[in-house]
Amino acid sequence: WNMLQKLKSLRNHQGFMKYFKNTSWLFAERIIRMAVGLFVGIWVARYLGPERFGLFSYVQSFVGLFAVVAALGLDGILVRELVANKNERDTLLGTAFGMKLSGAIVVLFFLAIAVSFTSNDRYTNMLVFIVASATVFQSFNVIDIYFQSKVVSRFVVYTNVISLLITSVLKIIFILNEASLLCFALVVVVDSFVLACGFVYFYCKKNLHIVDWRFEFATAINLFKDSWQYILSAIVVTVYIKIDQIMIKEMLDSEAVGYYAAAVRLSEVWYMLPGVIGVSLFPAILNAKKNNEDLYLSRLQNIYDLVVWMAVAIAVVVTIFSDNIIYILYGNQYAGSSSVLVIHIWAGLFVFLGIVYEKYLIAEKFTRKKIYMSLLGATSNVVFNFLLIPRYGIQGSAVATLFSVMLADYLYDLFDPDLRQQFIMKTKAFFPVHYLSSTFK
Repeated sequence: WNMLQKLKSLRNHQGFMKYFKNTSWLFAERIIRMAVGLFVGIWVARYLGPERFGLFSYVQSFVGLFAVVAALGLDGILVRELVANKNERDTLLGTAFGMKLSGAIVVLFFLAIAVSFTSNDRYTNMLVFIVASATVFQSFNVIDIYFQSKVVSRFVVYTNVISLLITSVLKIIFILNEASLLCFALVVVVDSFVLACGFVYFYCKKNLHIVDWRFEFATAINLFKDSWQYILSAIVVTVYIKIDQIMIKEMLDSEAVGYYAAAVRLSEVWYMLPGVIGVSLFPAILNAKKNNEDLYLSRLQNIYDLVVWMAVAIAVVVTIFSDNIIYILYGNQYAGSSSVLVIHIWAGLFVFLGIVYEKYLIAEKFTRKKIYMSLLGATSNVVFNFLLIPRYGIQGSAVATLFSVMLADYLYDLFDPDLRQQFIMKTKAFFPVHYLSSTFK
């Protein structure tokens, strides 16, 4: 009876319903993306085969090492500033857009230099530049960030679903017509272009105008002062997320990358879940911090509990049925992916925690600590890959990812006095007794 009363009171609570509806929209979009993305993505992988699929994954990983710079670490900071300074919307969005567009141009310039130091052939380099050109259109993601700050995600969901359907249809057409790998690279650009058009359309539909955006150098300097450490952190994070596939190609071959990438895609598809929770509830966490420190930490603990057991449930099911999952989805040609999936899926425990934890670091302005964590993760991942790939192949690379994520997103806090409380909170999240006691308190 008490539980029913609580549910009724929550339905009448404006703030709760606002965040609940926003989260529901985001979850609906992610479910659609997971279903359509898995179906079409797996069809693409089966069509291309391990070698070509491995090459395509390598290209995306290589571009990812540079493309992260174009975001300039602004997303979380821009949400914070838009929540705190609502009257500065046009200045903040205009300045962030200008910074991101400039970053995308710089990325293309550095890629032109970087490819000259690789052993890639001309065809591979052409794929690299096609995929990298999508970063120019990603500058319009500042509109997505604006909708996040207003906790109104349905417009973003509409845009993402439309883009997903268009690109999925294109991929299916290319498969049925036995198109080359080049066509699938072009789909990456189409996806970013459609997203940009959708963001602009819904922004204008809210009677807001991009022509009102203003770039202010002083605002750019202030944003950069906060974000430069996140840029460095994002670069380091991308290194330890993407470097495994690059090292596998250099130390083994494209086919091995294909096996590894197929498993990683199935593992990483779940990472959007804590991302939805973090994006939707971040404004609520910030508001709680302003008013009540205990409520702030309580909300954070509840989110830790939720994402950890969500990750455990996923990992257990995938571990038990990994062989069947790979066979049903990819077929016999990807049988070598099963052993990687069994290991890599458990990295999700610490990835889920880390995605939510990043919001805490932003709220506390612990940007430098985030750099140290990421540097630890990147360094350990490179070292573990270097040691384990020659001996254990792609399974060794999966172990390297698991260890490095655990070090960066969990164990690091134990040795930092400012973050030791977070280590305790994360550790509590691993024990269901804590979760059940807090539920029935």
